[in-house]
Parts: sequence; C-alpha cells; structure tokens
Amino acid sequence: RILARSRMPPAELERRNANLVGGDINGGAQDIRQLFFRPTLRLYSTPAKNLYICSSSTPPGGGVHGMCGHHAARRIK
Repeated sequence: RILARSRMPPAELERRNANLVGGDINGGAQDIRQLFFRPTLRLYSTPAKNLYICSSSTPPGGGVHGMCGHHAARRIK
C-alpha cells in the first residue's frame, strides 16, 4: 500500500539540492566513493518496519524508470 508520494518540477528540485541542476533525473553527481562510504547496504528497506524507499538514488539508479519500485515490491513478503 502506498501511503504517500510527491512530485516536484525541475526548478524546485534544483532549489532544494544543488546537485540536481535542471532537475537531473540521475540524482546529480555520482562518485565511486559513494559505493564504499555508506552506512549500510539496505537497498530498499529502512530501519522502520514496512517502510521502503524507491527513487533515482536506489538501485538500479536514475534513467531506469520503474525498476526500483519493482524491486522494492519484490522485497515485501
């Protein structure tokens, strides 16, 4: 069950995050260090029970529309 969703135009994305110049769907600058300096590998789950994250910042990343939601849905049992 989806509890909330939101959308923002490119100008609002850029205002909130300087990495998203022009509303970059790929999540801004990506760096190899981001693969290693992360708190933990959770993919789509969060510490909160039954809360999952789907965005261009989750695998398989921006530009592969819909796949993060597909993979998150598969993790729900």
